Amino acid sequence: SLEPTHQEHQYNKNEVILSLSGFSPESTHVIFSKDEHSSIYGAPPYNRGVFAKITGGRRTLLLLTEDDHIKEVEPVIERRSIIESAAVTDLNTILEDGNQIFTYVKVKPTEDSPESVEHFFSLVEDGKVKVDYESNSFIGFYTLEGIRKGLERIEQRKRGTVTLRNRGRGAGRVYIYREDRVSTPSHNLIGTVQKGMELIDIARQGDQITIECEPGRIMTVNMTQKEAEKYLQEHGIEQIRDGLQDDKAIIVKQDPKYTMDILKEKKVKTFGVEEDKLLEIEMDEKAPRSTWYFKKISGLIDSPIGSIEVHFAFPGMKVVMFKGEKSEAKGIIPENTPTGCVRAGELGVTNMSRHHVGLIGVRLEDNDEFGPTGEPFNATNIIGRITKGLENVEKFKEGDTVYVREKKSR
Repeated sequence: SLEPTHQEHQYNKNEVILSLSGFSPESTHVIFSKDEHSSIYGAPPYNRGVFAKITGGRRTLLLLTEDDHIKEVEPVIERRSIIESAAVTDLNTILEDGNQIFTYVKVKPTEDSPESVEHFFSLVEDGKVKVDYESNSFIGFYTLEGIRKGLERIEQRKRGTVTLRNRGRGAGRVYIYREDRVSTPSHNLIGTVQKGMELIDIARQGDQITIECEPGRIMTVNMTQKEAEKYLQEHGIEQIRDGLQDDKAIIVKQDPKYTMDILKEKKVKTFGVEEDKLLEIEMDEKAPRSTWYFKKISGLIDSPIGSIEVHFAFPGMKVVMFKGEKSEAKGIIPENTPTGCVRAGELGVTNMSRHHVGLIGVRLEDNDEFGPTGEPFNATNIIGRITKGLENVEKFKEGDTVYVREKKSR
């Protein structure tokens, strides 16, 4: 409890003071100090009654009169140095009185940035994400760097705000802010942290954080039509079957594409195909740049199933090629180039040593001279192999859309 005193204290400009009127803790006033002065406010000597400082709106303070009412007061919360904190993974760690445990971060996505929010869902798909950068102001997640998004909602970057860099260097990066920063057109609002801000404050580069979203992602792609029916019913969303409508048909795309749009409309169209129309691909980790390129242009970066378009297919040639994107293929250096023989079913990308950089291809029989795109081995990067559906590749025609999904390691 506050003990009133009759001492006079010195006060600085812009200090906020709790005054004990009549020298009684039962009657208090809040005083804004407009200038340096000394006075007796009945406040104790250890803090002079000062509990805050005005950091913004000083001009407004000078205009206040007795007829004005202050409707709301919000503190400006800043991150301070965390003196005693630790990222603990050992479940046998002994806890002491006063210890606090924070295990996850909860984010509420905004309705006004559906594309950026979906990007964030892709980032945290596995439930946890690695911190790639850390500063006093923010932490950064760079896993999906290079994925550009359109301009969406722009807001002041307050503490706890989650944003996506939508253009320029570092496009695709996601940031969570520890301290307030002004808005900028290059950052789309994704959402705000609702729980676990303490984890954001103590996170260090290289740490992994569990992040949950509420509402969560609505993703029917790679489900059967029947599975999607049950899943959508649980979320109160109407399903409109399109394409192959059979219960066992695999959904390869949904419309609307983005979760926040689906939640707004309360219905989604699910487009199905026969499962044997899908190609299942096992990606090769020894070609990181080339596999990233393939995932990016096919849509596998942010969807369980992507698509590529047949560029060249001729009966009897035992090779099929798919369209690439030259603008995205810059920097595909030679990596994981074949030696000796290219096996049937191996996927290849032409690297930057040749004019047709970015072209994608697959051979239907072994070849010890040329890669899947018809280039010499030194101009070919092997990005993986088709593990399911290879027998259907020879039936493809130029212009066909081919749906692909990645075989996940168990």
